[in-house]
Amino acid sequence: MSEKQAADHVEVEGEEHDANYQPPPQKTIEEIMAADAEDESLRKYKEALLGEAQSEKIIFDDSDPRKVIVKKLALLVADRDPMELDLSGDISKLKKNVFVIKEGIQYKIRIDFIVQREIVHGLKYVQKTYRMGVPVDKMTQMVGSYPPKKEIQSYTTPFEEAPSGMMARGTYSVTSLFTDDDKNEHLKWEWSFEIKKDWQ
Repeated sequence: MSEKQAADHVEVEGEEHDANYQPPPQKTIEEIMAADAEDESLRKYKEALLGEAQSEKIIFDDSDPRKVIVKKLALLVADRDPMELDLSGDISKLKKNVFVIKEGIQYKIRIDFIVQREIVHGLKYVQKTYRMGVPVDKMTQMVGSYPPKKEIQSYTTPFEEAPSGMMARGTYSVTSLFTDDDKNEHLKWEWSFEIKKDWQ
């Protein structure tokens, strides 16, 4: 991972950290390539960053007008198969598919997505967790900027630790949002998990 990617993939504890942040104006790929064209090193950097998108319009699904298509969420735990949510279908049914999580384990969340048509600036993943309707946790992850590609791209969060103890056990509901610097709501969905003493 480059220093630029590392900087883009930092965790933000709360939205108050970027209250004064003004995102740069949106630019098309053509505008990005035309800017500073005389700077050879910058031109090569942009070519490497944009890849095929600089020479052709990358469209993964011509029938879908969105720039970002969120495909899947996966819960990753060491030595276990990923627990996955398909986000390409009817997302209203996802709350019925409850993940069972063993208390106290370390886990990561991976989001698979497609970027098409134009580069997307400042993707952000926001997750709010509730128990019995009361908010108990909020996570905001700066995902970064991504060019259009013909293949699925992904972002994996740092490790999180599941709650533990008798009081922590039970069912939690989660609202997840994939957004960006310009506050575009690429996808918002709800899902659930249950903390148990063991996996069964």
